[in-house]
Amino acid sequence: MRKYLVVILVSLSLTLFASPKREMRAAWIATVANIDWPMKSAVGNTEQQKHDMIVILDSLQACHFNAVIFQIRPTADALYHSDYEPWSSWLTGKQGKAPHPYYDPLQFVVEEAHKRCIDVHVWLNPYRVTHTFGVADMDHNHIYRQHPEWFVKYGDKYYFNPGLDATRKWLNQVVADIVSRYDIDAIHFDDYFYPYKVKGEEFPDDKAFKDFPRGFTNKADWRRNNVNLIIQELQHTIKSIKPWVEFGISPFGVWRNAKTDPVRGSKTQAGVQNYDDLYADILLWLEKGWIDYVMPQLYWEIGKKNADFTTLLDWWAKYSYKKNFYVGVFASQLGNSKGSAAWMRPNEICRQIRLVRTKLDVDGISCYSVVALMDNRVGLRDSLRTDLYRCPALVPINRNINKTKPAATPHHLTYHAAEGDKPATLSWSKVHNARYYVVYAFDSNDQFYNCDNSASIVCITADTHVDLSQYVLPENTVFMVTSINYYHVESQPTKPVFTSDPVKQWLKHYK
Repeated sequence: MRKYLVVILVSLSLTLFASPKREMRAAWIATVANIDWPMKSAVGNTEQQKHDMIVILDSLQACHFNAVIFQIRPTADALYHSDYEPWSSWLTGKQGKAPHPYYDPLQFVVEEAHKRCIDVHVWLNPYRVTHTFGVADMDHNHIYRQHPEWFVKYGDKYYFNPGLDATRKWLNQVVADIVSRYDIDAIHFDDYFYPYKVKGEEFPDDKAFKDFPRGFTNKADWRRNNVNLIIQELQHTIKSIKPWVEFGISPFGVWRNAKTDPVRGSKTQAGVQNYDDLYADILLWLEKGWIDYVMPQLYWEIGKKNADFTTLLDWWAKYSYKKNFYVGVFASQLGNSKGSAAWMRPNEICRQIRLVRTKLDVDGISCYSVVALMDNRVGLRDSLRTDLYRCPALVPINRNINKTKPAATPHHLTYHAAEGDKPATLSWSKVHNARYYVVYAFDSNDQFYNCDNSASIVCITADTHVDLSQYVLPENTVFMVTSINYYHVESQPTKPVFTSDPVKQWLKHYK
């Protein structure tokens, strides 16, 4: 009896921690203050910026990541060509100065990421206008110069006033422009809505509240409604242009503490709460379907007293309203000797990924930020490449977006045996509206060809041919290929193609 129990437990463990076929594996690429890219030494250097981005994308591809969250509008500026806002100083050293030699970083990232079958979520900060610089450093064409009445100063920074219709109109124009012109996969906001509170200072929106109360008498409710309106409008703006482009939010990890809200609050004692301090009613947006995914920043370790990772993981799973739920994990904290001991030992992020995989209502993670992966802190990148992310994974289908028919099944799948210096290859016909293709390989002795098993995926590719010499495959292999459309829906597989005559192999096996 004990023997069978051990077998059952081992089997259950392998099932719980197995690499899922669909799993979000994302990384944030922060540009504000040159956190991740471009490096400070590459500011103003086009070729170095391109080179460094290729190194990042190649590294992520090698670890089977399938998405990047690329910050393109950190302070009402642009790391892309915009007719609305100036070039970012983080890119060229001076706001409004275009790259020289000229290139469009967003277009470059989209093209290079998609070549590697990595989705691109573009990350915008809605209200922040300055960061480590002041008004004097703003470009003369910045919208602040034209309409200073749209902005307020809070602490040492400037922000769009969320209470103005003009702010919402402007942000919708900016987002519509990006969605229209670039082949992106999602629009992404992080936790910065109303700014984090400055001690001893009230956000200066008395005049806007007085002039445009919209029937509200409570300022906190009015502020939440200001953010609700822009979220609702942006969902409509995005979907009216490209229905497959997702809208996701990565909020601060605590919505409300149970002490504040005994009914729906989490068992935490966080000093900041989304609902009360940042005026972000995330649960309403999820319930109403105004956002397509939520990616809360659960930047604490498993077992932390005031904000336990496991407690918050379960809480967000309960209140995700069946929308896609991804977890933001704090990879940059790894190796920080000033933090908890959990971040010094191998490897808190791997523990969190394993825990996430035991939860049916959690669809993957995103690492903040990519610099921690590039530095391989506490061996994180090695652990992902050789273990947790050893098998490729498809991006999850978004449950908030109407499902569409899959793209067609590829035709003319053909195996070309190695000949002389030419390696063995696999090719098929191009499919209209296919974003990527998935190549599966099976041992010809297998009784079933299971395309639901991630271990059967040879690669995910944007091409219609594969050089097989780079993969370790069974001596007698069976191949099948599917297509993935822009909604991440997979087609039916092709008919099996064998590397050798299946009848001869069967007879040999029978003998």
